[in-house]
Amino acid sequence: MKYNPAEIEQKWQDIWEKEKIFKSEADSSKKKYYCLEMFPYPSGKIHMGHVRNYAIGDVIARYKMMQGFNVIHPMGWDAFGLPAENAAIKNNIHPAKWTYSNIDYMKKQLKMLGLSYDWDREIATCDPEYYKWEQKIFLEMFKKGLAYKKTSLVNWCPECHTVLANEQVEDGCCWRCSSEVEIKELEGWFFKITDYAEELLEYTYKLKGWPERVLTMQRNWIGKSTGAEIDFKIDGTDETITVFTTRPDTLFGATFMSIAPEHPAAKKLLKGTKQEEEGLKFINEILKEDKISRTAEDKEKKGFFTGKYAINPVNGRKLPIFIANFVLMDYGTGAVMAVPAHDQRDFEFAKKYGLDIIVVIQPEGEELNPDKMTEAYTGPGKMVNSGNFNGLDNEKGKEEIVKYLEELGVGKKTVNYRLKDWGISRQRYWGAPIPIIYCDKCGIVPVPEEDLPVKLPTDVEFTGAGNPLSQVEEFVNVKCPKCGANAKRETDTMDTFVESSWYFLRYCSPKCDTAPFNKDEVEYWMPVDQYIGGIEHAILHLLYSRFYTKVLRDLGYINFDEPFERLLTQGMVCKETYKCEEHGWLFPEEVQDGKCAKCGKEVIIGRIEKMSKSKKNVVDPEALIEQYGADTARLFSLFAAPPEKDLEWSEQGVEGAFRFINRVWRLIIKHIELIKSNVNCEINENGNIEKEILYHTHTTIKKVTNDIEKFQLNTAVAAIMEFTNNLYLLEGKLSNDSEKTAFKDALITLIKLITPFIPHTAEELWHLCGFNGYVSKVDWPQYNEKYTVKDEIVVVVQINGKVRAQLNIPRNMEKDEVLKLAKENEKVKKYLEGKNLVKEIYVPNKLVSLVVK
Repeated sequence: MKYNPAEIEQKWQDIWEKEKIFKSEADSSKKKYYCLEMFPYPSGKIHMGHVRNYAIGDVIARYKMMQGFNVIHPMGWDAFGLPAENAAIKNNIHPAKWTYSNIDYMKKQLKMLGLSYDWDREIATCDPEYYKWEQKIFLEMFKKGLAYKKTSLVNWCPECHTVLANEQVEDGCCWRCSSEVEIKELEGWFFKITDYAEELLEYTYKLKGWPERVLTMQRNWIGKSTGAEIDFKIDGTDETITVFTTRPDTLFGATFMSIAPEHPAAKKLLKGTKQEEEGLKFINEILKEDKISRTAEDKEKKGFFTGKYAINPVNGRKLPIFIANFVLMDYGTGAVMAVPAHDQRDFEFAKKYGLDIIVVIQPEGEELNPDKMTEAYTGPGKMVNSGNFNGLDNEKGKEEIVKYLEELGVGKKTVNYRLKDWGISRQRYWGAPIPIIYCDKCGIVPVPEEDLPVKLPTDVEFTGAGNPLSQVEEFVNVKCPKCGANAKRETDTMDTFVESSWYFLRYCSPKCDTAPFNKDEVEYWMPVDQYIGGIEHAILHLLYSRFYTKVLRDLGYINFDEPFERLLTQGMVCKETYKCEEHGWLFPEEVQDGKCAKCGKEVIIGRIEKMSKSKKNVVDPEALIEQYGADTARLFSLFAAPPEKDLEWSEQGVEGAFRFINRVWRLIIKHIELIKSNVNCEINENGNIEKEILYHTHTTIKKVTNDIEKFQLNTAVAAIMEFTNNLYLLEGKLSNDSEKTAFKDALITLIKLITPFIPHTAEELWHLCGFNGYVSKVDWPQYNEKYTVKDEIVVVVQINGKVRAQLNIPRNMEKDEVLKLAKENEKVKKYLEGKNLVKEIYVPNKLVSLVVK
């Protein structure tokens, strides 16, 4: 019976689906386990990253199922988004048709992997029965003031007549049409995530099952800092600019002010001046740059002098106001009092533009000279050049200066968050419509709940210019629900992150038609016990999901605070790249014997990096499955690296995984008659062979169990491989029924242990061995601690601190006997000859140490 993955995998996938063996139902008498991988965008084909992510989740789900948990393991589709609209423009195909055809194909591919999903819980976020409830939640957030409209600066493509995300701006131009991008003020809808900033931050210290790296990223993104807001009057006007600073102790050392290009005052200060045109040009150039790169330490500091001055409220000094590339509106107030002596960025800026540097903090035992400083001093010290505050420790000075500013009425102590409200408006078609109507008489009017969902119209033209929804008169023109007058419907759709912020709740009761989800079902299944996905979602998706959960709690939908108990962020799948001088990037199959299959030229082999379609260093999972089978694809992705680390693609690794499955297959098939037989006597635990079999069986169960619990899936697989090798070594030593019974039990254990990893193979072997039911549903094997301790141990023998021999001896052997064996060992004898033995030390079951002279 040869191992034939194509035959057995299709067979068991059909059986699992027909019998619905992974269907889950809430049952309060059973302990639940919610295992969830981040759902995919239906782009058309799964990639190796999907295979790895879902294989990891499937191991956990199947393992917990065998442990007796009532497991929910759902799958669905993050189906809204710009790629569908781009496909509509490019290929003249409706986004819905494109999306659903991709879903059908990707679902077929996922089923090929044999994943234990309950497909009855499948959802697609573009389904009106899904986004209907999202619209309802939006209306409730609107009533609570958590959804609101305001004006903000956006990237605007004048050719496409649409807003672009920062990622869609390439070298200052639109990624689609290459037109120069403009910065434009536009009204849009926002969620007030800042209301939850403190709680979101606080709970990062309570999420014990999350990687510290992710929690640190979220803390930095929330960016809490305590300091002061200070009002600086603009010279010659009654207007002020408010700055936020964490260093009020350095206020007397401020020599200029920097404001963000996005700051509302930036254009005002330039208006009507001779430098207005040049200043606006500077603003637009800076705003096209990526915000992260603008604040990078090695980024060149650029500024534009507005011609205006701010007045320092504590000493009356005139501070020139610069628009600076390194100041962001996203942090603080978007305006910074610049103290070059004590801030490195300000120092570099002051040096570049010839601005004053005033030392106001002197370190102990040193006197800083601004003319000789090569970098800013940011440490502690005594305040100097600071009027009545001279001589104070700077930490004390922070408090005293804030008190003084409050007395003057020009400042106050404050807490600032880097986190800004979540802009959810998108000027595109393929998203959930925002359920708002605009009436000239009534203003902003929510769509009545009984009129939900506000469905996307189907008869839409996709030209690539502007928002298609605004061109559909039947959609836009409506009657005001309040007064009946002619009104206009909101044409913005919601950011797709909104759909992914609550989909895990909908899985609990996906057919519920009276509410977003059934409260009882959610109370049973939630929170998610194990969430699995890429580190790239560490901030936005995970932070938004946490925010949305807290909002739903406060709206009375749920009674818990956090959506995900434990989080695993798996690494990427990486492969070397191939490039031809003539044909550019090549797919692996376009390379033959180191040459380009198209032209025969030598191929340049590049570095190993994340698999990506753009660089063509991808492996098609479907082709891999066709050649080796899904179990091999799964096993390789699980064994090649720890889940949280990047996985390097290896053809040899794939072949090794295939060979191992064949080894397991042959071992079981070879002894199938023993497994089917009535050999089942009481095992003689004192027999040497039995001891050996029991030891390997129980240590493997213990190792695999503990490793799965710790997500060390690669070492769990390694333990199963070692177990298999040991069984091969023992198979020829069986001589009686006791030994055969122990060996038979070991083989059955092996089938159970491989089940979460290579389920098709396990299921077929279980069936061939004559067992009823499904191995996927049997109990996970238990280990007995007494069998995991080997009777024989290895003791190291040292002479004058150097290892000279090893002894295989029975555990807990008497000291005198151990020392005698050590001294009689041939390797040890030669080091004792002609020497005086001055000391003998024995550490039980570990070490013999002999000291000679």
